[in-house]
Amino acid sequence: MAKEEGYTIENVYQGGYSTLDPNKAYSSSFTGYRIKTSELGAPTKPDTANQIQQVGQLLNQGIVPIEVGAISPEIFSQIPKQHFKEIERMAKLTGAKISVHSPIVEPSGSGEQGWSEIQRQAAERQLNDVVEKSYELDSKGRVPITIHSTGTMGSEYSPDKEKGKKISKLVVVDRDSGKPIQILEEERLYYPKGNLEKGSPYTPEDRLNSLNHTQWEDSINQSFFNKERADEILQKNAIQIQQLLGDIENKKISAKTGLTPIQKSAYDHMQNAKVYLDNTQQHVESLFNRAWKNTEGDEEGREILKDVSKRYKEDIRNRTPMGQSQAVQNVLDGLREVHPKILVSMEDFALDKSSQTFSNVAFTAFEKFDKEGHIPKINIENMPSGMAFASMGDMNKLIIESKNKFAQRLMNEKGLSESTAQRKADEVIGMTLDVGHLNISKKQGFTDKDLLREVEEISKHVKHVHLTDNFGFSDSHLPPGMGNVPFKQILEKLEKAGFKGNKIVEAGGFVQHFQTSPYLPSLEGLGSPMYSSGLGPYWNQSLGFQQGYSSGYGMMLPSNNYQTFGAGFSQLPSELGGEMAGAGGKFSQRKME
Repeated sequence: MAKEEGYTIENVYQGGYSTLDPNKAYSSSFTGYRIKTSELGAPTKPDTANQIQQVGQLLNQGIVPIEVGAISPEIFSQIPKQHFKEIERMAKLTGAKISVHSPIVEPSGSGEQGWSEIQRQAAERQLNDVVEKSYELDSKGRVPITIHSTGTMGSEYSPDKEKGKKISKLVVVDRDSGKPIQILEEERLYYPKGNLEKGSPYTPEDRLNSLNHTQWEDSINQSFFNKERADEILQKNAIQIQQLLGDIENKKISAKTGLTPIQKSAYDHMQNAKVYLDNTQQHVESLFNRAWKNTEGDEEGREILKDVSKRYKEDIRNRTPMGQSQAVQNVLDGLREVHPKILVSMEDFALDKSSQTFSNVAFTAFEKFDKEGHIPKINIENMPSGMAFASMGDMNKLIIESKNKFAQRLMNEKGLSESTAQRKADEVIGMTLDVGHLNISKKQGFTDKDLLREVEEISKHVKHVHLTDNFGFSDSHLPPGMGNVPFKQILEKLEKAGFKGNKIVEAGGFVQHFQTSPYLPSLEGLGSPMYSSGLGPYWNQSLGFQQGYSSGYGMMLPSNNYQTFGAGFSQLPSELGGEMAGAGGKFSQRKME
């Protein structure tokens, strides 16, 4: 430290990296968590089919874990099959660890026009193709494949003091058409439980229950309207119709010929009533099928429907209009007692359809590759807030349901024991945790503490991790340490749960805007060691190497001063026995006169 007339110069020599202080971080982006370079990877550019070139560029940077893949299904299908084998050869030569990011498909089969089984099957076939190609990237068939859990909008949550979180927006799906509807929380003064002065919250769940009840009642009421029109005709002409039916039954007359005007009038009224009854009967049978399909898991409702069906088969034997009317009435009365869930949350709807797709893809992979001893790993990725399966509770259900369906097929079709089938399911199906997607829930008001609870809930399934940073509002795709994702706490939670997979840094946003590789900032943010031994110095301390003794303080303390006294006699002026040409004053750098 130097002082002159009240002016102080501090830290003339700031020093560089010191083994005495290995944790000192000169990089403000250091997250506090260290990852070995061999475990820190990067993806190829997802907008090109030339994945060989992309892999080569990443290998040239010294990156070991590399994730190949194209986001667009059309671009992914343009990658020649020979390129997958060539990438495997490159990986063998360099020791690279290859993983795959599947193109984005909607595994549930939902689309802009709604849901269809044809779309779900098409998605399943496309994912089967991805798995088959991925197998070529590793002769041992152990390639991790990341597949998005969904591409559809989903429920949104907000913090709640009592429950931890509550639904603020519910996306529901009509199970028959597959078309989505958004339901938001609102306040209603006329809500029966409400306070007429202050209003009362009408939650999305309340509105869903109300919509289901109203829609079902409207469907039944439509059938009642048609039936009542038929009953009105029958009652108004009951005597004539009964007489006509008796004469026909006793074969006194034919229903088609030889009718008197009164009999002809009764016959026409009976036929008109029958038209209404036939239409009502068809509608009622359709309602029954709809109720049966949408009461899955509702044992009480299913029992009611079984009794209705049994009685209907008995009643319908009476082929008279009056008998048909009574049979239809009994069905309608029974249908009023059940409460089918025609509208369900997007997560519940997609849970059923997507788990079927994932389990079938896993089963197809098992059939093709299990004889080789290894099956590619299917890792389902969580999505950001605003999309389905953003909540780790929903992701947990999806992964467990996919595993259970896969295990069930292994037991039923392959004869595996329950324990073996479940072990296979745990090996093949897992999760890719995208920490950046998780962080976006902060825009709803969630905190780091809330995020860690989510990670704890899902950590047992995690086999692959995507590391990307943002500020909680959009999927910025910044290198770790440049946003506010709590990397240290999240990765420590995963480490405690036994996670040992690779970490892929998805920082495409950084590349797009700054036109430079995010690899060095990622090494700094994650404090990777510079040497393969795993010991320091670390990349987050690299700035310290640029603050050496010879850096100087500009014209006030010129660098020549440090060259003179910091590099031995070779830097002294020749007049003083040194080798520096053009001698001058030791401090001023002016030539001697």
